[in-house]
Amino acid sequence: MINVQIKIHTKDKVNTKEKNYRRISKNISQKSKEKLTKDFIKIPKEKTYNANSWYFYQLFCVYYCNIKIFLWGEKLEFKHKPVMLEECIEGLKIKSDGIYVDGTLGGAGHSKEILKRLSKNGLLIGIDRDEDALKAAKENLKEFQNVKFVKDNHDNIKQILEDIGIEKVDGILLDLGVSSYQLDERNRGFSYLGENELDMRMDKSQELSAKNVVNEYPEEKLADIIYEYGEERFSRQIARNICEYRKEKEIHTTKQLVEIIEKSIPKSKQNDGHPAKRTFQAIRIEVNDEIKPLYNTVKDCIDCLNPQGRLCIITFHSLEDRAVKNAMLEAKGKCTCPPDLPYCVCGAESLGKVITRKPIVATKMEQEENSRSKSAKLRIFEKE
Repeated sequence: MINVQIKIHTKDKVNTKEKNYRRISKNISQKSKEKLTKDFIKIPKEKTYNANSWYFYQLFCVYYCNIKIFLWGEKLEFKHKPVMLEECIEGLKIKSDGIYVDGTLGGAGHSKEILKRLSKNGLLIGIDRDEDALKAAKENLKEFQNVKFVKDNHDNIKQILEDIGIEKVDGILLDLGVSSYQLDERNRGFSYLGENELDMRMDKSQELSAKNVVNEYPEEKLADIIYEYGEERFSRQIARNICEYRKEKEIHTTKQLVEIIEKSIPKSKQNDGHPAKRTFQAIRIEVNDEIKPLYNTVKDCIDCLNPQGRLCIITFHSLEDRAVKNAMLEAKGKCTCPPDLPYCVCGAESLGKVITRKPIVATKMEQEENSRSKSAKLRIFEKE
């Protein structure tokens, strides 16, 4: 039995006696963190709890680990645990003197392992549109000289390589979606936990933000986005309630949006994770234009590869995975002729082969250690 006394002053300070909170907090699943953090926010301003239960001890651990964010506004370090690191490195088949692109640099977890396998003649090009990510990556990779940093979107890979003066590369890695840092950094507005400004821009210099989408999009367009990108079956009701709410006042915080979403979904249907999860995903995809260019991006990446060069892409939801899968199948040259024809007449041209007939998923051990990896899928294509 764990006996912990927690005294909470939600706007001032937290005093407690606790042991090994860092070790235990790592073992809490993401789903538990979401629930516990959500519940914690509802706790009255000043109370004393005799936490003779695992629940309250977990609750304290989650809160304590995030206290700098929620109470004191201290900036987080850019930390992002790379998903399926070994599988990606193996999939790239790295040549020591090759040229490689990490199109989603982030905290440079994948990039660091690639650079360790490159000689002085090799080169890594790290691309990211997030300034915070680039700063963190430069710090993390400061020991390496054979790396170029580019602030841009991987959708522009052909132009990026042309500007650098490189025609073809030996491998490209894309780790799509949002990073752990972006979710945890309160000023970015990606998370549905807490009360933060609605933003969700990966590139903070762009004009369109989540605030614009929620307050300016017409109801029908908003409902379509939530349904298509979030696969949310209550999209119409959510969009209707958003539009009703904004008639009275502007929606400018994540908390306001979460409350609207929670009221839009019947309580009996709020049993599959946080009720705002799908809507937040949909708005983030719309703000950052993550899906529309993806199909063409995959084709551009394949065009930029040398013979036997490889493209590795990690996706985190079905829309991304479908676009990547279809683009790779087309590049493979899938024949669409009727099966009774003696030879191909559709003109299907093969650019290479799909290495992964089925996507690679994270091991059970990794899924337990990193909850973000549970939905990850890795697909690999090799250029002929």
